[in-house]
Amino acid sequence: MSVSVDRRVSGSRLRVLLGTWQHHGPAYQALADALRGLVRAGTLPLATRLPGEREVADALGVSRTTVTAAYDLLRDEGFLASRRGSGTVTTLPPHAGDRVPTRLGGVDDGLVDLSAAAPSAPPQLAAACAAALDALPRHTTGTGYTPLGLPALRAAVAERYTRRGTPTTPEQVLVTTGGQQAIHLLTSAYAGPGDRVVVEHPTYPHAIDAVRAAGARAVPVPVTPHGTDLELLASTVHQAAPRLVYLVPDHHNPTGTSLTTDARARVRDLARRTRTVVVGDETLTDLTLSGPEPEPFAGAGPADRYVVCVGSASKTFWGGLRVGWLRGHPDVVAALAQRRAHVDIGTSVLDQLVTLELLAHADEVVAQRRATVRAQRDALHSMLAQELPEWRTTVPAGGLSTWVDLTRPVSTALAALAHGHGVRVAPGPAFGVDGTFDDHLRIPFAQPADALRRAVDGLAAAWAVLGGATPQHGLRAQPALV
Repeated sequence: MSVSVDRRVSGSRLRVLLGTWQHHGPAYQALADALRGLVRAGTLPLATRLPGEREVADALGVSRTTVTAAYDLLRDEGFLASRRGSGTVTTLPPHAGDRVPTRLGGVDDGLVDLSAAAPSAPPQLAAACAAALDALPRHTTGTGYTPLGLPALRAAVAERYTRRGTPTTPEQVLVTTGGQQAIHLLTSAYAGPGDRVVVEHPTYPHAIDAVRAAGARAVPVPVTPHGTDLELLASTVHQAAPRLVYLVPDHHNPTGTSLTTDARARVRDLARRTRTVVVGDETLTDLTLSGPEPEPFAGAGPADRYVVCVGSASKTFWGGLRVGWLRGHPDVVAALAQRRAHVDIGTSVLDQLVTLELLAHADEVVAQRRATVRAQRDALHSMLAQELPEWRTTVPAGGLSTWVDLTRPVSTALAALAHGHGVRVAPGPAFGVDGTFDDHLRIPFAQPADALRRAVDGLAAAWAVLGGATPQHGLRAQPALV
């Protein structure tokens, strides 16, 4: 029986990933602990072929006996598997790889809902709705079906890309029913049963859902504290030959990292050299809270067939509008517009008109949104530092959530317990392909400070109940949202 292999790492690369791995006690145990931690955290994704024992020994400056013992221990535990022709490959013990399902939250039940990293509507929404109603009669003489989107909205979105430094024409824009539809359209158009789609790890849960809905297989590439591991991304694209790559380059959901300007150029070059379509999800691009705004993912060149951007009104304005868009080559836009007929014939005209009005006042709306979210971010981190100082947090430069390192693999159990303390929260495994990240928790700061206070109090109470014990069997976490 062969073992699936998506990528390989060299001994020198493994040495970098391990960092300072030694601790008191047997060297083989320390090495096994470090490797196990990398697998659990997703830094060494599943289906990664590790170097041979001699190569690891040379790279780390230890005896081959030490590496052999560490590998043997991890095989016995189920974190490594070896088959003839496949070498030693990372895996997970049985049932440890069960991914937490994602589904929409329920009605208001008195819980502080942290499963969704989404803000409430801006104060300008009411005026935008009134202006949209005034404009609606000019559109009612037609059928109301707009497969490509209203021309005025396509032009407004194109202008926003152009002002950011990415020259764009309306023909390069397709308006969709939310950014999620854009992701589904791209995934179903480029990938089918058995195909591979590369995703960051962790990543937006519904992107994984879209890949699986197409019958394709999500191949993870880890996100480090400094952003996507570009070396492993490149090797994965070369080795796995994916049909599509999905990235969140700006204020990544859930880690909050962003690709540097150089990294963006490297990704675009990789896409063009390998002729692999790379999707940049820019849903959170407007929400820069500290430091300079990220450079445009598509760069300053003309649109090509291999770099596609996805945007949405959900995070900047309001999720209830259900208006999104994608920016790509005109031929790609036209093909996807035809394909969307399997789902719908066009996005609500009224919602498009409301979005058009909000875009006309985007500078004002975005400035207010950033100020509000920045204050909420700072309030959340202050509360966490005071109430849960043992949790490891990094203040993100943007986005709507923080990615907490719990230091123990108890996220699923904590989320289940938190529900009983008035908090609905998405555990770490919801953001993974394979059940990893149970030592992490995503906490959005999209709600007012009083709601965040109740949420932190509930999480602290659940954490106290959990204590230092291992997760109890049978606990089921509440589902994640966006």
